[in-house]
Amino acid sequence: MRTDPMRTDVTFLSAGLKIAAHLYTPGSAPSPAGDTPTPLPAIVVGHPGSGVKEQAAGLYARRLAEQGFVTLAFDAAHQGESEGEPRSLENPAQRVEDLKAAVSYLTTRADVAPDRIGALGICASGGYALTAAATDQRVRAIATVSAADIARQFRLGADGAQDPAVFQGMLSAAAAARTAEAHGETLPTFPLFPATEEEARKAGPHVYEGWEYYCTPRAAHPRSAKSLTWTSVDHLALFDAFHALPLLSRPLLLIAGREAVTSWMSGEAFQKTTGPKELHWIEGATHVDLYDKDGPVTEAVTELTRFYGTHLSHLAPIA
Repeated sequence: MRTDPMRTDVTFLSAGLKIAAHLYTPGSAPSPAGDTPTPLPAIVVGHPGSGVKEQAAGLYARRLAEQGFVTLAFDAAHQGESEGEPRSLENPAQRVEDLKAAVSYLTTRADVAPDRIGALGICASGGYALTAAATDQRVRAIATVSAADIARQFRLGADGAQDPAVFQGMLSAAAAARTAEAHGETLPTFPLFPATEEEARKAGPHVYEGWEYYCTPRAAHPRSAKSLTWTSVDHLALFDAFHALPLLSRPLLLIAGREAVTSWMSGEAFQKTTGPKELHWIEGATHVDLYDKDGPVTEAVTELTRFYGTHLSHLAPIA
């Protein structure tokens, strides 16, 4: 009989940087003395762009561990408890490397079946996980929740309708930041969220729901990123989360809220993928609803358990 998952603090290296992670292992009835536990399927879980492992990624990791998977939620390099200078840097190449390094770590564990490792990306990690899985065939099944190509979001806006001049202005600020750094000045940053609830509401529903999740008792965490370095912008400018999708030959499940302003990105990823794929809509849900709201999360976990259960192992469905 299963019990609550066990959480263990672990670390692994990604391009020489120490990455802080939480490993969740399924609880179970004690094995007879002398028995060796059977290696289990495992899932790497990536957090949203400004998140940390204690937020949405940790919630999904714990819920999937309850279903019998070993799961690993980690902080991206330069963020959370992981190493990396400057702090609050969003570097897509490093984020993709972090995911691959997490897979490498899982392959070293005796309790993990190395040929049954999957990946789950939430929001920005959805885009990063698609890129990582397309070129790392150790990832046997890939799923996303509220997938976002963060580079597209910066260039085009969350709804895809942003004036191109906005991003050109951001590139100008990034160039100025690099010059300032070269002259010994502190690397400038820009805020990710409005300062007040009133400003967040005026900015629109998508901005407000992000502000409410990250900046109020709903899910605020002291280590989640509230700003990014301006140099993050020109790193993001060259990234395309969907470019390598024609290489993705392993099963893919995209889960998105029907009311999410970012849902067009899951649709685009689905269209560009040439391998086996599924797209599951959660009716009435927005982008951030899938981070922590019980109904949408439970529906998503049900679909994820079915998907990974099919492609990584045969596990019992959620009771």
